[in-house]
Amino acid sequence: MRRFTLLLAALTLGTAATPAFTQADRPAPLAALIGDVAIPHEQFTLANGLRVLVHTDRKAPIVGVTVYYDVGSKHEPSGRTGFAHLFEHLMFGGSENVPNFDEPLVAAGSTPTNGSTWFDRTNYVETVPTGALDLALFMESDRMGHLLGAVSQEKLDAQRGVVQNEKRQGDNQPFGLVEYAKIAGTVPAGHPYGHSTIGSMADLDAASLDDVKGWFRQHYGPNNAILVLAGDIDAATARPLVEKYFGDIPRGPQQGPIAVTVPTLPKPVAETMKDRVANTRLYRVWTVPGLNDPDAVPLGIGATVLGGLASSRLDNALVREEKLAVAVSAYVEQFAQMGWFTVQADVKPGVDPALVGRRLDALIADLVANGPSADEVQRTAMRAVAGSVAGLENVGGFSGKGATLAEGLLYSGTADQYQRDLAAYAAATPEQVRAALGRWLNRPVYALSVVPGPRDAYQEAGAATGPGPRFYRGPDGVGGPATAATAVDRSTLPPVAPVTDFTFPTVSRARLSNGIPIVYAQRDAVPVTRMVLSFDAGAAADPAGRRGTQTLALALMEEGTTSRDSIAIAEAQERLGASIDTGASLDNTAVTLSTLSANLAPAVALFADVVRNPAFRPAEVDRLRDQQLAAIAAEMTSPAGLAARALPPLLFGADHPYGKPGGSGDPAAVKTLTRAELVGFHRAWIRPDKATLFVVSDRPLDEVRAALDAQFADWHGEGAPGTKNFAVPVPAPRERIVLIDRPDSPQSYIVGGEVTALTGSDDIVAVQAASAVLGDNFLSRLNMDLRETKGWSYGVSGRFDRLAGPVPYRVSAPVQADKTGPAIAALRQNIAAFLTDKGVTTTERDRTIEGLVRQLPSSFETGAAVLAGMQYNALFKRPDDYYSTLAGRYRALDAAAMDKAIRAAIDPRHFVWLVVGDAKTVRPQLDSLGLPVEVLAAK
Repeated sequence: MRRFTLLLAALTLGTAATPAFTQADRPAPLAALIGDVAIPHEQFTLANGLRVLVHTDRKAPIVGVTVYYDVGSKHEPSGRTGFAHLFEHLMFGGSENVPNFDEPLVAAGSTPTNGSTWFDRTNYVETVPTGALDLALFMESDRMGHLLGAVSQEKLDAQRGVVQNEKRQGDNQPFGLVEYAKIAGTVPAGHPYGHSTIGSMADLDAASLDDVKGWFRQHYGPNNAILVLAGDIDAATARPLVEKYFGDIPRGPQQGPIAVTVPTLPKPVAETMKDRVANTRLYRVWTVPGLNDPDAVPLGIGATVLGGLASSRLDNALVREEKLAVAVSAYVEQFAQMGWFTVQADVKPGVDPALVGRRLDALIADLVANGPSADEVQRTAMRAVAGSVAGLENVGGFSGKGATLAEGLLYSGTADQYQRDLAAYAAATPEQVRAALGRWLNRPVYALSVVPGPRDAYQEAGAATGPGPRFYRGPDGVGGPATAATAVDRSTLPPVAPVTDFTFPTVSRARLSNGIPIVYAQRDAVPVTRMVLSFDAGAAADPAGRRGTQTLALALMEEGTTSRDSIAIAEAQERLGASIDTGASLDNTAVTLSTLSANLAPAVALFADVVRNPAFRPAEVDRLRDQQLAAIAAEMTSPAGLAARALPPLLFGADHPYGKPGGSGDPAAVKTLTRAELVGFHRAWIRPDKATLFVVSDRPLDEVRAALDAQFADWHGEGAPGTKNFAVPVPAPRERIVLIDRPDSPQSYIVGGEVTALTGSDDIVAVQAASAVLGDNFLSRLNMDLRETKGWSYGVSGRFDRLAGPVPYRVSAPVQADKTGPAIAALRQNIAAFLTDKGVTTTERDRTIEGLVRQLPSSFETGAAVLAGMQYNALFKRPDDYYSTLAGRYRALDAAAMDKAIRAAIDPRHFVWLVVGDAKTVRPQLDSLGLPVEVLAAK
């Protein structure tokens, strides 16, 4: 993965700005903005070869711990595919001195605790309170140097089952087999990048315990690893700690370089794959060089111009103007030594795919031949810089500053490589992009068409010859060199120092001249302003019988105002390094703005135009309607999409505001929506008397208010505001199973739930803490049983979906198809036992409460998290300092209080169990459970 792509992942800043600006409102110069992207650090190397990077960021009492091993699927020889990914799982399963890796870290308040594997590397991340740093370093060093004595056949066998269900879960999605075909079609067998990260199940099944231990000794030594500490730490403090815990681990074999060539097809290849998809998707794929090649940045710019910007060539031509496709994209997956340049287009229903293919090829050829414009290159660079600035808030995790430094050092030999990449973006010219595209995209192409139809014969859990889903992550594991002779007392885990109770940022309030309230918090970690204009509407506001009205109206707000068309809006955002988005929960509708604070005034002007002046042009209504209908059709091919559409009316009843099926709407209603209905929805719900502004910015409140008042002061509502009717009763619960047939599914998607007597404004601290023990935590009863003990699922969860009104409890469990019935039986049994004689234990209570208290600082590390917290406080009618009171309230809970709260809230005898799966496989299993079984058509 490209290094500053990690920074971009923290905040997608995609599109927007006016065609022209006044001198005062011109976007800040790109060169000046690049100066804001810096991760200062110190580096040292231990005698055993462990490379260590330390970055100091004192904004919160937390430290991101990031460990990268120079081992991925490209290092796997024939007959050993999948070993790197399997070890990622095994490394969480316990070492010689730490029986379980998740339990101490959960209790310490680590967020997140995770690992991932890809072609080039394996990484592990945890963000812990400063007082838990000794614990984290002890544990990371123990699995690096003291692992092999804990590796057992039982653990190996258990993780094989988890990995198989991870594979099934990815394969079960629409287009879930594309990655297999893509790699097999472009890279020859035996090439380091020529097999899947998840690997061959046959190879994993054939592996002996000696094979596994040998693999660990070969690859997991300290000289093959990078440790990054980022946050409330400095190098003077870090070095003795790292020496203490890692210094006595012996070096392992030195990882040598792997020779990789970028393969070129001898001639164009065209293949067709059938899948249970809603529309035909066309792919064009070329192999390209790795991220250190001089062409890497120009190729990335070329892909973004082609299909990555909201104003991209493909969007403008195929989606907006010619209306041949409903979605397009182009992107480069850049790895250390090679990558893939991929272009895709979702064909509009009713359009000839061959026509779309010809136009797609022509547009690619035109960009390759003539290159991008200077303005396209500039907008792409601005987007990259804006995303990088925003990404500087996270110290840890997969997309934080620690990962950015580690990947630069691992792949390019310098932790500062992200700065070189950004400088290359800023300095790139249209000619450089044209030349790079010409060198690599004038070679033979791999063309894949995925068409609707039953999948061909498919070996869902046997020997795999192609790639698995693109990215694998998930806690579980074991690996390392020879066991270290240790100078550290490893008989006891280091204690975790007490934490100071968390204090939520100070919240200030103001009003615009027209009365819109502003709820504001100042955060100066990055020069970014984020705001949400929240309306009391939400999916519950969709008119009866016209479900999908709001979705279409919101989409159209971003696609044209009375003074700007959709392309002008998109280009304006890109020039400003801003992103304007619309969205809705069940209770609220939101228009959001994220912008570089240097461009606050012009960004707010654009934001106000989108909110206040949507044009709802008839041609755009028709185009966006077609895209929404295609999205609905796609939802009806996805297991989770089918469940989301079916569950709400089963729980709440079709007439309740929360009982409207999830997803993008009712296709029959969307087909007949008129422009007048959309204008009417906007007038009734997107109005100042239903609005509250939530803002987090490095700029002072007075400056932010002035920028907003300049654009919104004269905005007033017209006509009567919309209303929602929550007096509609929820139907009496009735335990039953509802089955939606999805043929040939290797997994069943199980969702169970009920509507509780709780409402969002109730005090539910105790019941949520108990829910963490039952299902809302990796170590929860439900997940540990179905994933870790039985090996039937990649992950199970159960939680309260907190709404302003009635709160449902929901369990989600994707399981292998042949265990559908037993899985429901196990879930029912676990829930019933938890609510009767097997409630919260003292160990579970202590681990859960300590974890909830200690994770509070990292939970609000970013401005986006603070922004969300302020919105939740308003929705649930809580005081501004609510989060500051949580630590004391958590500590006051005992196991009895937690049991009492959850036993009063849920009753498994009231659950509806929804199953999306292959009826011919699962129906006999369901019939054996003794519950009524109903069959529901997908809709």
